[in-house]
Amino acid sequence: MQMLNNLPYGVLQCATIFMSIIIEALPFVLLGSIVSGFLEVFLTPQFINKILPKNKVLRIFFGVFLGFFFPSCECGIVPIVHRLMAKGIPGYTALPFMVAAPIVNPVVLFATYIAFGNSWRFALLRMFGAILIATIVGLFIAYIYNGDILKEGDIEISHSHDHHHTHDTNHKENLGHRIWDALSHAIDEFFDTGRYLIIGSAIASIMQIYIPTRYITNISHNKLMAVLLMMLLAFIMSLCSEADAFIGSSLLGLFGPAPVIAFLLFGPVVDIKNLLMMNRFFKTKFTLQFIAIVTLATIIFAEVFV
Repeated sequence: MQMLNNLPYGVLQCATIFMSIIIEALPFVLLGSIVSGFLEVFLTPQFINKILPKNKVLRIFFGVFLGFFFPSCECGIVPIVHRLMAKGIPGYTALPFMVAAPIVNPVVLFATYIAFGNSWRFALLRMFGAILIATIVGLFIAYIYNGDILKEGDIEISHSHDHHHTHDTNHKENLGHRIWDALSHAIDEFFDTGRYLIIGSAIASIMQIYIPTRYITNISHNKLMAVLLMMLLAFIMSLCSEADAFIGSSLLGLFGPAPVIAFLLFGPVVDIKNLLMMNRFFKTKFTLQFIAIVTLATIIFAEVFV
């Protein structure tokens, strides 16, 4: 205790903010990991393929709203989408799901509601923003993009993802084994997500204490610059969508609503880990166009609707 008393006041403030973010976010990360693990084991691509609509536009919206019922952390969404496409689900259905699922699922929306002081404003803005961006991505793939999305010859399911999100859906496992498998997925996802939460919480707390307020004020006076800065921050932090709302709410006083919404929309879709995984499965041309569309749509939504 004596050692703590000798620490600078700024360090103690930073540690307090850091711990408050971690304590508030961890239950939602755990809940989201458990839900994702069970859905990964019990909800199969074959079942989704059976209920897929025939109409192309309806298939786009099917992919968008599938995220409400099939939540997944963005840490593992790319391999899941690749697996769905390998099962015959079209890209204009799978990619909207990839955009929307980490954001519109009930766990993330409820976490956003709690993070912003039991207010639905940011949760609803985040939901509608994700639906809009996902729909734009689906329409682009369905009616504008020419050529294949996946890399040539890349039709086999990857077994190398560090979340271990793959399993043999044709294998007749007993219920107890499948529950154990789901819990194993959940544990892996929880610990993988936890490290990003810790890094993001540390960055957010350091920013609040050590970045001079005058610099933030100068940036926040220019709404577009603030939006771009928060999008860059979301890309670098690579936070889990089940925890990023708590980081975003801690930065609300520094940047304002529009940049924070951009942070909450952009990060779960375009971050470092997602791009590395997209590069494994998708063609570079498509990945670059995908990033451009998501970036532009996020900026427009933040500028116009927030």
